[in-house]
Amino acid sequence: MPRKDDILIGQVLINEGIVTPEQLEAGLREQKKTGDLICTTLVRLGFASEERVFSALSRKLGIPYVRIKDIEILHSVIEKVPAKFASYYKIIPLEIKDNTLTIAMANPLDIRTLDDLRLLLGIEIRSVFSTEQDILEAIYKYYGIGAETLERIMREEIPLEKRKTEMVEDLEALAEEAPIIKFVDEILSEAVKERATDIHLEPYEDQLRVRFRIDGVLYEMSTPPTIKYFQPAIVSRIKIMAGLNIAERRLPQDGRIKIKISGEELDLRVSILPSAFGEAVHIRLLSPKFFLELEKLGLLAEDLKLIEEVIKRPHGIIFVTGPTGSGKSTTLYACLSKINSSSIKIITIEDPIEYQIRGINQIQVLPKIGLSFATGLRHMLRHDPDIMMVGEVRDFETAEIAIRAALTGHLVFSTLHTNDAAGAITRLLDMGIEPFLVSSSLECLIAQRLVRLICPECKAPISSKEKVLRQLKDIEFDATKITLYEGKGCEACRFTGYKGRTGVYEILLIIEPIREMILNRVSSQQIKQKAISLGMRTLYQDGLQKVIRGLTTIEEVMRVTQAEEQVPV
Repeated sequence: MPRKDDILIGQVLINEGIVTPEQLEAGLREQKKTGDLICTTLVRLGFASEERVFSALSRKLGIPYVRIKDIEILHSVIEKVPAKFASYYKIIPLEIKDNTLTIAMANPLDIRTLDDLRLLLGIEIRSVFSTEQDILEAIYKYYGIGAETLERIMREEIPLEKRKTEMVEDLEALAEEAPIIKFVDEILSEAVKERATDIHLEPYEDQLRVRFRIDGVLYEMSTPPTIKYFQPAIVSRIKIMAGLNIAERRLPQDGRIKIKISGEELDLRVSILPSAFGEAVHIRLLSPKFFLELEKLGLLAEDLKLIEEVIKRPHGIIFVTGPTGSGKSTTLYACLSKINSSSIKIITIEDPIEYQIRGINQIQVLPKIGLSFATGLRHMLRHDPDIMMVGEVRDFETAEIAIRAALTGHLVFSTLHTNDAAGAITRLLDMGIEPFLVSSSLECLIAQRLVRLICPECKAPISSKEKVLRQLKDIEFDATKITLYEGKGCEACRFTGYKGRTGVYEILLIIEPIREMILNRVSSQQIKQKAISLGMRTLYQDGLQKVIRGLTTIEEVMRVTQAEEQVPV
Protein backbone atom coordinates (compact mmCIF):
# COMPACT_ATOMS: atom_id res chain seq x y z
CA MET A 1 0.00 0.00 0.00
CA PRO A 2 1.56 3.34 -1.06
CA ARG A 3 2.17 5.93 1.66
CA LYS A 4 -0.10 8.98 1.71
CA ASP A 5 2.77 11.41 1.20
CA ASP A 6 3.95 9.41 -1.84
CA ILE A 7 0.47 9.65 -3.38
CA LEU A 8 0.36 13.40 -2.62
CA ILE A 9 3.81 13.92 -4.23
CA GLY A 10 2.72 11.81 -7.22
CA GLN A 11 -0.45 13.87 -7.69
CA VAL A 12 1.56 17.11 -7.61
CA LEU A 13 3.85 15.77 -10.34
CA ILE A 14 0.86 14.72 -12.48
CA ASN A 15 -0.78 18.13 -12.07
CA GLU A 16 2.48 19.80 -13.10
CA GLY A 17 2.65 17.61 -16.22
CA ILE A 18 5.98 16.08 -15.18
CA VAL A 19 4.75 12.47 -15.13
CA THR A 20 1.65 10.73 -16.45
CA PRO A 21 -0.78 8.71 -14.27
CA GLU A 22 0.54 5.55 -15.96
CA GLN A 23 4.14 6.47 -15.09
CA LEU A 24 3.18 7.17 -11.48
CA GLU A 25 1.44 3.79 -11.31
CA ALA A 26 4.59 2.09 -12.65
CA GLY A 27 6.70 4.06 -10.17
CA LEU A 28 4.53 2.98 -7.22
CA ARG A 29 4.79 -0.68 -8.34
CA GLU A 30 8.58 -0.38 -8.54
CA GLN A 31 8.66 1.38 -5.18
CA LYS A 32 6.99 -1.64 -3.57
CA LYS A 33 10.00 -3.75 -4.57
CA THR A 34 12.78 -1.32 -3.63
CA GLY A 35 11.32 0.66 -0.74
CA ASP A 36 12.84 3.86 -2.20
CA LEU A 37 11.08 7.19 -2.13
CA ILE A 38 8.68 7.84 -5.01
CA CYS A 39 10.72 10.85 -6.23
CA THR A 40 13.90 8.75 -6.35
CA THR A 41 12.06 5.91 -8.09
CA LEU A 42 10.53 8.11 -10.81
CA VAL A 43 13.92 9.70 -11.56
CA ARG A 44 15.68 6.31 -11.65
CA LEU A 45 13.06 4.92 -14.05
CA GLY A 46 13.81 7.83 -16.38
CA PHE A 47 10.28 9.28 -16.29
CA ALA A 48 11.55 12.74 -15.28
CA SER A 49 14.77 14.56 -14.50
CA GLU A 50 15.82 15.13 -10.92
CA GLU A 51 15.85 18.91 -11.42
CA ARG A 52 12.25 19.03 -12.79
CA VAL A 53 10.82 16.76 -10.09
CA PHE A 54 12.31 18.57 -7.11
CA SER A 55 11.87 22.07 -8.53
CA ALA A 56 8.15 21.39 -9.13
CA LEU A 57 7.64 19.97 -5.66
CA SER A 58 9.51 22.90 -4.12
CA ARG A 59 7.28 25.36 -5.98
CA LYS A 60 3.96 23.65 -5.22
CA LEU A 61 4.63 22.62 -1.61
CA GLY A 62 6.50 25.76 -0.60
CA ILE A 63 9.54 23.80 0.59
CA PRO A 64 12.98 24.95 -0.67
CA TYR A 65 14.98 22.60 -2.91
CA VAL A 66 18.73 22.56 -2.15
CA ARG A 67 21.66 21.09 -4.05
CA ILE A 68 23.92 19.96 -1.20
CA LYS A 69 26.95 19.80 -3.52
CA ASP A 70 26.78 23.59 -3.84
CA ILE A 71 27.03 24.09 -0.06
CA GLU A 72 29.99 23.77 2.30
CA ILE A 73 28.61 22.59 5.64
CA LEU A 74 30.38 23.68 8.83
CA HIS A 75 31.79 21.00 11.12
CA SER A 76 29.95 22.57 14.08
CA VAL A 77 26.65 21.95 12.26
CA ILE A 78 27.52 18.33 11.39
CA GLU A 79 28.26 17.69 15.08
CA LYS A 80 24.65 18.55 15.96
CA VAL A 81 23.42 15.32 14.33
CA PRO A 82 25.11 12.01 15.28
CA ALA A 83 26.12 9.76 12.39
CA LYS A 84 23.62 7.10 13.49
CA PHE A 85 20.69 9.54 13.04
CA ALA A 86 21.98 10.84 9.71
CA SER A 87 22.39 7.29 8.35
CA TYR A 88 19.13 5.91 9.76
CA TYR A 89 16.87 8.78 8.68
CA LYS A 90 18.90 9.66 5.55
CA ILE A 91 19.24 13.32 6.44
CA ILE A 92 22.08 15.86 6.49
CA PRO A 93 22.21 19.03 8.65
CA LEU A 94 22.87 22.18 6.62
CA GLU A 95 22.90 25.13 9.03
CA ILE A 96 21.77 26.26 12.46
CA LYS A 97 20.25 29.68 13.00
CA ASP A 98 18.15 31.11 15.85
CA ASN A 99 18.07 27.71 17.58
CA THR A 100 16.56 26.13 14.43
CA LEU A 101 18.42 23.36 12.59
CA THR A 102 17.90 23.16 8.83
CA ILE A 103 18.14 19.60 7.53
CA ALA A 104 17.95 18.23 3.99
CA MET A 105 15.56 15.30 3.43
CA ALA A 106 14.46 13.44 0.35
CA ASN A 107 10.90 13.50 1.73
CA PRO A 108 10.28 16.58 3.91
CA LEU A 109 6.57 15.64 4.12
CA ASP A 110 7.52 12.80 6.47
CA ILE A 111 6.12 14.43 9.62
CA ARG A 112 6.89 11.40 11.76
CA THR A 113 10.63 11.62 11.06
CA LEU A 114 10.61 15.37 11.73
CA ASP A 115 8.89 14.80 15.10
CA ASP A 116 11.39 12.06 16.00
CA LEU A 117 14.31 14.36 15.19
CA ARG A 118 12.89 17.24 17.26
CA LEU A 119 12.57 14.88 20.23
CA LEU A 120 15.98 13.22 19.78
CA LEU A 121 17.97 16.40 19.10
CA GLY A 122 16.07 18.74 21.42
CA ILE A 123 16.00 21.52 18.84
CA GLU A 124 13.53 23.02 16.36
CA ILE A 125 13.79 21.47 12.89
CA ARG A 126 13.29 23.07 9.47
CA SER A 127 13.32 20.76 6.45
CA VAL A 128 14.30 21.33 2.82
CA PHE A 129 14.22 19.09 -0.27
CA SER A 130 17.27 17.33 -1.64
CA THR A 131 17.83 14.12 -3.58
CA GLU A 132 18.50 10.89 -1.72
CA GLN A 133 21.71 10.41 -3.69
CA ASP A 134 22.98 13.89 -2.72
CA ILE A 135 22.20 13.18 0.92
CA LEU A 136 23.97 9.81 0.96
CA GLU A 137 27.04 11.34 -0.72
CA ALA A 138 27.07 14.16 1.85
CA ILE A 139 26.86 11.68 4.74
CA TYR A 140 29.89 9.90 3.32
CA LYS A 141 31.74 13.18 2.71
CA TYR A 142 31.15 14.76 6.13
CA TYR A 143 30.96 11.71 8.41
CA GLY A 144 33.34 9.37 6.53
CA ILE A 145 33.21 5.69 5.54
CA GLY A 146 31.50 3.63 8.23
CA ALA A 147 31.01 6.57 10.61
CA GLU A 148 27.74 5.21 11.97
CA THR A 149 29.31 1.77 12.53
CA LEU A 150 32.32 3.16 14.43
CA GLU A 151 30.08 5.49 16.42
CA ARG A 152 28.06 2.46 17.53
CA ILE A 153 31.21 0.71 18.77
CA MET A 154 32.29 3.86 20.61
CA ARG A 155 28.97 3.90 22.49
CA GLU A 156 29.85 0.60 24.24
CA GLU A 157 30.67 0.62 27.92
CA ILE A 158 34.50 0.46 27.55
CA PRO A 159 36.04 3.90 28.30
CA LEU A 160 37.90 5.49 25.37
CA GLU A 161 41.30 5.57 27.10
CA LYS A 162 40.97 1.91 28.02
CA ARG A 163 40.13 1.12 24.38
CA LYS A 164 43.42 2.59 23.20
CA THR A 165 45.52 0.37 25.48
CA GLU A 166 43.56 -2.84 26.02
CA MET A 167 41.65 -3.22 22.81
CA VAL A 168 44.31 -5.50 21.27
CA GLU A 169 44.10 -8.13 24.03
CA ASP A 170 41.48 -10.23 22.29
CA LEU A 171 41.83 -9.23 18.67
CA GLU A 172 40.29 -12.36 17.23
CA ALA A 173 37.10 -11.95 19.26
CA LEU A 174 36.88 -8.23 18.48
CA ALA A 175 37.59 -8.82 14.77
CA GLU A 176 34.62 -11.18 14.65
CA GLU A 177 32.27 -8.61 16.22
CA ALA A 178 29.45 -7.55 13.88
CA PRO A 179 30.33 -3.81 13.84
CA ILE A 180 33.98 -4.46 12.81
CA ILE A 181 32.83 -6.94 10.14
CA LYS A 182 30.35 -4.35 8.88
CA PHE A 183 32.96 -1.59 8.82
CA VAL A 184 35.43 -3.64 6.74
CA ASP A 185 32.57 -4.58 4.39
CA GLU A 186 31.71 -0.88 4.02
CA ILE A 187 35.30 -0.06 3.00
CA LEU A 188 35.25 -2.84 0.38
CA SER A 189 31.82 -1.81 -0.92
CA GLU A 190 32.87 1.82 -1.23
CA ALA A 191 36.02 0.77 -3.13
CA VAL A 192 33.93 -1.21 -5.63
CA LYS A 193 31.49 1.69 -6.01
CA GLU A 194 34.39 4.11 -6.69
CA ARG A 195 35.95 1.71 -9.30
CA ALA A 196 39.10 1.40 -7.17
CA THR A 197 41.76 -1.12 -8.14
CA ASP A 198 43.65 -0.89 -4.83
CA ILE A 199 42.87 -0.12 -1.18
CA HIS A 200 45.64 1.17 1.11
CA LEU A 201 45.28 1.23 4.92
CA GLU A 202 48.30 3.18 6.19
CA PRO A 203 48.95 3.60 9.94
CA TYR A 204 50.56 6.73 11.32
CA GLU A 205 51.11 7.92 14.89
CA ASP A 206 47.75 9.67 15.21
CA GLN A 207 45.68 8.36 12.28
CA LEU A 208 44.86 5.42 10.06
CA ARG A 209 44.77 6.75 6.50
CA VAL A 210 42.55 5.04 3.92
CA ARG A 211 43.35 5.62 0.26
CA PHE A 212 41.86 4.20 -2.95
CA ARG A 213 43.70 3.99 -6.26
CA ILE A 214 41.25 5.04 -8.97
CA ASP A 215 42.38 5.13 -12.62
CA GLY A 216 45.98 4.81 -11.46
CA VAL A 217 45.88 7.79 -9.05
CA LEU A 218 45.63 7.60 -5.24
CA TYR A 219 42.82 9.48 -3.47
CA GLU A 220 42.46 9.84 0.29
CA MET A 221 39.05 8.73 1.54
CA SER A 222 37.09 10.48 4.25
CA THR A 223 37.04 8.44 7.48
CA PRO A 224 36.06 9.27 11.08
CA PRO A 225 39.03 10.18 13.35
CA THR A 226 38.01 7.31 15.67
CA ILE A 227 39.12 4.77 13.05
CA LYS A 228 42.65 4.89 14.57
CA TYR A 229 41.40 3.29 17.81
CA PHE A 230 40.15 0.25 15.87
CA GLN A 231 43.23 -0.21 13.68
CA PRO A 232 44.32 -3.57 15.22
CA ALA A 233 40.79 -4.98 15.01
CA ILE A 234 40.33 -3.85 11.39
CA VAL A 235 43.67 -5.37 10.33
CA SER A 236 42.84 -8.58 12.22
CA ARG A 237 39.46 -8.81 10.49
CA ILE A 238 41.16 -8.53 7.07
CA LYS A 239 43.73 -11.16 8.16
CA ILE A 240 40.96 -13.57 9.21
CA MET A 241 39.20 -13.07 5.86
CA ALA A 242 42.49 -13.79 4.04
CA GLY A 243 43.34 -16.83 6.17
CA LEU A 244 46.45 -15.19 7.68
CA ASN A 245 47.99 -15.47 11.14
CA ILE A 246 46.58 -12.66 13.30
CA ALA A 247 49.15 -13.29 16.06
CA GLU A 248 52.08 -12.57 13.70
CA ARG A 249 52.66 -8.81 13.52
CA ARG A 250 56.41 -8.70 12.87
CA LEU A 251 56.62 -10.32 9.43
CA PRO A 252 54.98 -9.50 6.07
CA GLN A 253 52.11 -11.78 5.05
CA ASP A 254 50.22 -12.36 1.81
CA GLY A 255 46.78 -13.86 1.31
CA ARG A 256 43.65 -13.90 -0.83
CA ILE A 257 39.97 -13.28 -0.23
CA LYS A 258 37.02 -14.24 -2.41
CA ILE A 259 33.90 -12.17 -1.78
CA LYS A 260 30.69 -11.11 -3.49
CA ILE A 261 29.69 -7.43 -3.41
CA SER A 262 26.50 -6.17 -5.08
CA GLY A 263 26.13 -9.50 -6.88
CA GLU A 264 29.68 -9.30 -8.29
CA GLU A 265 32.35 -11.84 -7.39
CA LEU A 266 35.72 -10.31 -6.51
CA ASP A 267 39.12 -11.83 -5.90
CA LEU A 268 41.15 -9.75 -3.44
CA ARG A 269 44.93 -10.00 -3.05
CA VAL A 270 45.95 -8.97 0.45
CA SER A 271 49.43 -7.90 1.56
CA ILE A 272 50.30 -7.06 5.18
CA LEU A 273 53.48 -5.10 5.89
CA PRO A 274 54.75 -4.20 9.39
CA SER A 275 55.51 -0.49 9.84
CA ALA A 276 56.54 1.86 12.65
CA PHE A 277 52.96 2.48 13.83
CA GLY A 278 51.32 -0.85 13.13
CA GLU A 279 50.63 -3.05 10.13
CA ALA A 280 49.96 -1.48 6.73
CA VAL A 281 47.45 -3.25 4.50
CA HIS A 282 47.27 -3.28 0.71
CA ILE A 283 44.32 -4.90 -1.06
CA ARG A 284 44.28 -5.37 -4.84
CA LEU A 285 40.75 -5.79 -6.22
CA LEU A 286 40.48 -8.17 -9.17
CA SER A 287 37.18 -8.58 -10.96
CA PRO A 288 36.11 -10.50 -14.08
CA LYS A 289 34.94 -7.08 -15.34
CA PHE A 290 38.58 -5.95 -15.51
CA PHE A 291 39.42 -8.76 -17.90
CA LEU A 292 39.33 -7.34 -21.41
CA GLU A 293 39.38 -8.76 -24.89
CA LEU A 294 42.42 -8.00 -27.04
CA GLU A 295 40.24 -5.73 -29.20
CA LYS A 296 39.35 -3.59 -26.16
CA LEU A 297 42.82 -2.81 -24.85
CA GLY A 298 43.18 0.43 -26.82
CA LEU A 299 45.41 -0.88 -29.61
CA LEU A 300 45.32 1.01 -32.90
CA ALA A 301 43.98 -1.10 -35.79
CA GLU A 302 47.40 -1.74 -37.36
CA ASP A 303 48.94 -2.68 -33.98
CA LEU A 304 46.06 -5.02 -33.20
CA LYS A 305 46.55 -6.79 -36.53
CA LEU A 306 50.30 -7.08 -35.88
CA ILE A 307 49.84 -8.61 -32.42
CA GLU A 308 47.17 -11.01 -33.68
CA GLU A 309 49.68 -12.28 -36.25
CA VAL A 310 52.56 -12.55 -33.77
CA ILE A 311 50.62 -14.53 -31.12
CA LYS A 312 49.71 -17.15 -33.73
CA ARG A 313 53.35 -17.99 -34.48
CA PRO A 314 54.37 -21.59 -33.66
CA HIS A 315 57.36 -20.74 -31.47
CA GLY A 316 59.44 -17.91 -30.04
CA ILE A 317 59.15 -15.62 -27.03
CA ILE A 318 57.01 -12.51 -26.63
CA PHE A 319 57.74 -10.08 -23.79
CA VAL A 320 55.38 -7.43 -22.44
CA THR A 321 57.32 -4.75 -20.55
CA GLY A 322 56.45 -1.86 -18.30
CA PRO A 323 56.38 -0.80 -14.62
CA THR A 324 54.07 -2.29 -11.98
CA GLY A 325 50.43 -1.42 -12.65
CA SER A 326 50.86 -0.73 -16.37
CA GLY A 327 48.47 -3.49 -17.46
CA LYS A 328 51.02 -6.15 -18.51
CA SER A 329 49.07 -9.04 -17.00
CA THR A 330 45.84 -7.91 -18.64
CA THR A 331 47.56 -7.84 -22.05
CA LEU A 332 49.01 -11.33 -21.52
CA TYR A 333 45.63 -12.74 -20.47
CA ALA A 334 43.94 -11.11 -23.46
CA CYS A 335 46.54 -12.69 -25.80
CA LEU A 336 46.09 -16.13 -24.23
CA SER A 337 42.31 -15.84 -24.34
CA LYS A 338 42.50 -14.93 -28.04
CA ILE A 339 44.46 -18.06 -29.00
CA ASN A 340 42.96 -20.45 -26.44
CA SER A 341 41.28 -23.45 -28.09
CA SER A 342 40.69 -27.17 -27.52
CA SER A 343 43.48 -28.03 -30.01
CA ILE A 344 46.19 -26.12 -28.08
CA LYS A 345 47.64 -26.88 -24.63
CA ILE A 346 48.46 -23.75 -22.62
CA ILE A 347 50.19 -23.80 -19.23
CA THR A 348 51.00 -20.74 -17.13
CA ILE A 349 53.09 -20.19 -14.01
CA GLU A 350 52.20 -17.01 -12.14
CA ASP A 351 52.74 -15.11 -8.91
CA PRO A 352 49.90 -14.71 -8.18
CA ILE A 353 47.23 -16.12 -10.51
CA GLU A 354 45.19 -12.98 -11.17
CA TYR A 355 42.45 -14.37 -13.42
CA GLN A 356 41.35 -17.95 -13.99
CA ILE A 357 40.77 -18.88 -17.62
CA ARG A 358 38.81 -21.98 -18.56
CA GLY A 359 40.87 -24.44 -20.61
CA ILE A 360 44.27 -23.22 -19.38
CA ASN A 361 46.40 -24.98 -16.73
CA GLN A 362 47.57 -22.30 -14.28
CA ILE A 363 50.28 -22.87 -11.65
CA GLN A 364 50.83 -20.68 -8.59
CA VAL A 365 54.45 -19.97 -7.58
CA LEU A 366 55.12 -21.21 -4.01
CA PRO A 367 58.68 -20.24 -2.96
CA LYS A 368 58.21 -21.74 0.54
CA ILE A 369 58.14 -25.26 -0.91
CA GLY A 370 60.66 -24.56 -3.68
CA LEU A 371 58.19 -24.01 -6.53
CA SER A 372 59.83 -21.05 -8.29
CA PHE A 373 59.32 -19.79 -11.84
CA ALA A 374 62.38 -21.76 -12.98
CA THR A 375 61.30 -25.00 -11.27
CA GLY A 376 57.77 -24.71 -12.58
CA LEU A 377 59.03 -24.00 -16.09
CA ARG A 378 61.15 -27.18 -16.13
CA HIS A 379 58.20 -29.32 -15.12
CA MET A 380 55.84 -27.55 -17.51
CA LEU A 381 58.01 -28.70 -20.41
CA ARG A 382 57.29 -32.33 -19.47
CA HIS A 383 53.55 -31.79 -19.94
CA ASP A 384 53.68 -31.32 -23.71
CA PRO A 385 52.56 -27.66 -23.84
CA ASP A 386 52.16 -25.71 -27.08
CA ILE A 387 52.13 -22.34 -25.33
CA MET A 388 53.57 -21.27 -21.98
CA MET A 389 53.19 -18.11 -19.99
CA VAL A 390 55.70 -17.13 -17.29
CA GLY A 391 54.38 -14.39 -15.02
CA GLU A 392 57.73 -12.61 -14.85
CA VAL A 393 61.34 -13.24 -15.82
CA ARG A 394 63.32 -12.14 -12.78
CA ASP A 395 66.63 -13.96 -13.04
CA PHE A 396 69.10 -15.71 -15.35
CA GLU A 397 67.78 -19.21 -14.64
CA THR A 398 64.16 -18.37 -15.52
CA ALA A 399 65.22 -16.36 -18.58
CA GLU A 400 67.44 -19.15 -19.91
CA ILE A 401 64.79 -21.87 -19.51
CA ALA A 402 62.10 -19.66 -21.11
CA ILE A 403 64.33 -18.82 -24.07
CA ARG A 404 65.43 -22.42 -24.60
CA ALA A 405 61.76 -23.47 -24.48
CA ALA A 406 61.06 -20.91 -27.20
CA LEU A 407 63.90 -22.36 -29.29
CA THR A 408 62.55 -25.93 -28.96
CA GLY A 409 59.19 -25.30 -30.56
CA HIS A 410 57.13 -23.54 -27.88
CA LEU A 411 55.49 -20.12 -27.92
CA VAL A 412 56.36 -18.39 -24.64
CA PHE A 413 54.78 -15.23 -23.14
CA SER A 414 56.33 -13.33 -20.24
CA THR A 415 56.92 -9.90 -18.71
CA LEU A 416 59.96 -7.79 -17.85
CA HIS A 417 60.28 -4.56 -15.88
CA THR A 418 61.89 -2.19 -18.39
CA ASN A 419 61.11 1.36 -19.49
CA ASP A 420 60.68 0.63 -23.18
CA ALA A 421 60.59 -2.26 -25.64
CA ALA A 422 64.27 -2.10 -26.68
CA GLY A 423 65.32 -2.01 -23.02
CA ALA A 424 64.14 -5.62 -22.67
CA ILE A 425 67.01 -6.73 -24.94
CA THR A 426 69.63 -5.03 -22.75
CA ARG A 427 67.97 -6.48 -19.65
CA LEU A 428 68.25 -10.05 -20.98
CA LEU A 429 71.91 -9.53 -21.99
CA ASP A 430 72.65 -8.06 -18.54
CA MET A 431 71.17 -11.18 -16.95
CA GLY A 432 73.85 -13.18 -18.75
CA ILE A 433 71.86 -14.57 -21.69
CA GLU A 434 74.03 -15.02 -24.79
CA PRO A 435 73.23 -12.62 -27.67
CA PHE A 436 72.67 -15.50 -30.12
CA LEU A 437 70.00 -17.01 -27.82
CA VAL A 438 68.24 -13.63 -27.46
CA SER A 439 68.42 -12.98 -31.20
CA SER A 440 67.16 -16.45 -32.15
CA SER A 441 64.28 -16.68 -29.68
CA LEU A 442 62.74 -13.19 -29.52
CA GLU A 443 59.72 -12.56 -31.74
CA CYS A 444 58.19 -9.38 -30.34
CA LEU A 445 58.61 -6.86 -27.50
CA ILE A 446 55.59 -4.85 -26.34
CA ALA A 447 56.08 -1.91 -23.98
CA GLN A 448 52.95 -0.37 -22.51
CA ARG A 449 51.53 2.23 -20.15
CA LEU A 450 48.03 3.19 -19.07
CA VAL A 451 46.63 6.67 -19.68
CA ARG A 452 43.40 8.04 -18.27
CA LEU A 453 40.53 8.65 -20.67
CA ILE A 454 38.74 11.99 -20.85
CA CYS A 455 35.51 11.78 -18.86
CA PRO A 456 32.59 11.38 -21.31
CA GLU A 457 30.27 13.33 -18.98
CA CYS A 458 32.28 16.58 -19.04
CA LYS A 459 34.25 16.18 -22.27
CA ALA A 460 34.54 19.44 -24.21
CA PRO A 461 36.71 20.89 -27.01
CA ILE A 462 39.76 22.76 -25.67
CA SER A 463 39.59 26.53 -25.99
CA SER A 464 43.08 27.04 -27.42
CA LYS A 465 44.75 24.19 -29.25
CA GLU A 466 47.81 25.97 -30.73
CA LYS A 467 50.18 24.88 -27.93
CA VAL A 468 48.97 21.28 -28.13
CA LEU A 469 49.31 21.26 -31.92
CA ARG A 470 52.96 22.27 -31.57
CA GLN A 471 53.55 19.24 -29.38
CA LEU A 472 51.83 17.02 -31.94
CA LYS A 473 54.21 17.95 -34.74
CA ASP A 474 56.00 14.60 -34.44
CA ILE A 475 53.11 12.81 -36.17
CA GLU A 476 51.25 13.43 -39.40
CA PHE A 477 47.65 14.66 -39.30
CA ASP A 478 45.40 17.34 -40.75
CA ALA A 479 44.97 19.98 -38.04
CA THR A 480 41.87 21.37 -39.73
CA LYS A 481 40.03 18.05 -39.42
CA ILE A 482 40.60 17.24 -35.77
CA THR A 483 39.08 18.49 -32.53
CA LEU A 484 41.10 18.25 -29.34
CA TYR A 485 39.25 17.62 -26.08
CA GLU A 486 39.67 17.95 -22.34
CA GLY A 487 37.56 17.10 -19.30
CA LYS A 488 36.13 20.09 -17.47
CA GLY A 489 35.63 18.09 -14.25
CA CYS A 490 32.33 16.83 -12.87
CA GLU A 491 30.87 14.64 -10.13
CA ALA A 492 31.13 11.51 -12.31
CA CYS A 493 34.95 11.83 -12.54
CA ARG A 494 35.56 13.29 -9.06
CA PHE A 495 36.30 16.63 -10.80
CA THR A 496 39.51 15.26 -12.35
CA GLY A 497 38.34 15.40 -15.98
CA TYR A 498 39.26 11.73 -16.45
CA LYS A 499 37.31 8.48 -16.11
CA GLY A 500 38.59 5.04 -17.11
CA ARG A 501 41.89 4.09 -18.74
CA THR A 502 43.29 2.77 -21.98
CA GLY A 503 46.71 1.53 -23.07
CA VAL A 504 49.48 3.17 -25.08
CA TYR A 505 51.86 0.75 -26.77
CA GLU A 506 55.32 0.45 -28.30
CA ILE A 507 55.60 -2.70 -30.41
CA LEU A 508 59.09 -3.78 -31.45
CA LEU A 509 58.94 -6.61 -33.96
CA ILE A 510 62.20 -8.57 -34.06
CA ILE A 511 63.08 -8.70 -37.75
CA GLU A 512 66.44 -9.44 -39.40
CA PRO A 513 68.10 -5.98 -39.03
CA ILE A 514 67.21 -5.98 -35.32
CA ARG A 515 68.49 -9.56 -34.86
CA GLU A 516 71.86 -8.53 -36.32
CA MET A 517 72.08 -5.57 -33.93
CA ILE A 518 71.38 -7.87 -30.97
CA LEU A 519 74.17 -10.24 -32.07
CA ASN A 520 76.54 -7.27 -32.18
CA ARG A 521 75.46 -6.14 -28.65
CA VAL A 522 74.36 -2.74 -29.96
CA SER A 523 72.88 -0.42 -27.30
CA SER A 524 69.14 -0.36 -26.69
CA GLN A 525 68.97 3.28 -27.80
CA GLN A 526 70.46 2.41 -31.20
CA ILE A 527 68.06 -0.52 -31.55
CA LYS A 528 65.19 1.79 -30.70
CA GLN A 529 66.25 4.36 -33.31
CA LYS A 530 66.56 1.62 -35.92
CA ALA A 531 63.09 0.29 -35.06
CA ILE A 532 61.63 3.80 -35.34
CA SER A 533 63.22 4.16 -38.79
CA LEU A 534 61.54 0.86 -39.72
CA GLY A 535 58.14 2.18 -38.69
CA MET A 536 57.81 1.54 -34.93
CA ARG A 537 55.74 4.05 -32.94
CA THR A 538 57.11 4.94 -29.50
CA LEU A 539 54.90 5.03 -26.40
CA TYR A 540 54.79 8.81 -26.69
CA GLN A 541 53.84 8.76 -30.38
CA ASP A 542 51.12 6.17 -29.73
CA GLY A 543 49.83 8.41 -26.94
CA LEU A 544 49.69 11.35 -29.36
CA GLN A 545 47.50 9.25 -31.66
CA LYS A 546 45.09 8.83 -28.74
CA VAL A 547 45.13 12.61 -28.21
CA ILE A 548 44.24 13.21 -31.89
CA ARG A 549 41.38 10.71 -31.60
CA GLY A 550 39.97 12.68 -28.65
CA LEU A 551 40.53 9.87 -26.12
CA THR A 552 43.00 11.53 -23.75
CA THR A 553 45.03 14.72 -23.27
CA ILE A 554 48.62 15.67 -24.06
CA GLU A 555 49.24 16.25 -20.31
CA GLU A 556 48.20 12.69 -19.51
CA VAL A 557 50.44 11.23 -22.22
CA MET A 558 53.41 13.27 -20.96
CA ARG A 559 52.69 12.09 -17.41
CA VAL A 560 53.23 8.41 -18.23
CA THR A 561 55.84 8.41 -21.04
CA GLN A 562 59.57 8.92 -20.86
CA ALA A 563 61.06 12.40 -21.08
CA GLU A 564 63.41 11.44 -23.90
CA GLU A 565 60.47 10.33 -26.03
CA GLN A 566 58.74 13.68 -25.80
CA VAL A 567 59.28 15.97 -28.71
CA PRO A 568 60.77 19.38 -27.77
CA VAL A 569 58.62 22.39 -28.63
